[in-house]
Parts: sequence; structure tokens; C-alpha cells
Amino acid sequence: MKKLMALLLITLVWSHSALAAGTQYQMRVDGLACPYCAYGIEKKLKKIEGVKKIEVDLNKGLVTVNVVDGVKLTEEQMTKLFKDAGFTYRSMIEKAL
Repeated sequence: MKKLMALLLITLVWSHSALAAGTQYQMRVDGLACPYCAYGIEKKLKKIEGVKKIEVDLNKGLVTVNVVDGVKLTEEQMTKLFKDAGFTYRSMIEKAL
């Protein structure tokens, strides 16, 4: 019984980590000044299929986006998205989760 419980626990932990895989993008953006700005950006980013989590740090001008495995955000895509929203996209760092 103990072996079965241990096996179930290991399987649960492994499947959770497999589901958590994906990519995190951290973008530097100029012009983010208020919570309404953050809301507008979040709204546009949520329209992209596969976006899991969005965080906006107004003080640092950073937008962090986590996406599911297989989804890729491009420089061109982000430049257009932020320009259309009235902000200036500066750069993006990509790292695996």
C-alpha cells in the first residue's frame, strides 16, 4: 500500500511539473504609468491563445507574460501590440519555465 501511495504521489508531482512547462517573456515597455495602462495591456495580451499569466510592473516598466509550451511571442508581434496600445516596446527576454 505504501508503494502504491508513493507511486501515485510521484506521478502527481511529475504530471504537475509537466503541465507547468512553458515560456516566460519579460518585456521592457515605455509609457506605462497607471493601472488603467496595465489593464489595457493585459486585455490585449489575453487575446493571444496560450497566455497563462500576465504581470505588469508599472514602476519598472516591465510586462511579464507566461505562455504554455509551444506558444512563441515574437519581437514584431509585441512591437505592434504595444504600439497599437499607445506604448513603446523596447526589448524582450525569453526563458523556459
